Amino acid sequence: MVDPTPLEWFEQLPCSVTVCDKDYTILYLNDRSAEVNASDGGKALVGKNMMDCHPPEAQVKLKKVMDSGRPNVYTVEKKGVKKMIYQAHWKRKGQVAGLVEITFELPNDMPHFVRT
Repeated sequence: MVDPTPLEWFEQLPCSVTVCDKDYTILYLNDRSAEVNASDGGKALVGKNMMDCHPPEAQVKLKKVMDSGRPNVYTVEKKGVKKMIYQAHWKRKGQVAGLVEITFELPNDMPHFVRT
């Protein structure tokens, strides 16, 4: 059996992954992100500005992530579906190169463990 290429398994992750550069230009959306963002253009969003996909208050938070280097992590619920949102900068050769946004659904009965 041949192992799938890294891009193949990444494309089909059951979470949304969107990547932009320092100017907030979308560089990449995996299959799930394209599906979730289909009404806004799906894969055609590549080359567009990520800020146009977010309301003003979210744009401020994305700029903070880019400037501070600290991720923005939170949960939301929409139409009864809970999601975890993780927005963080990514680096190329030690320099901030842009942002990545990863979104995945959370089960309503998700267990929580405190480990020592």
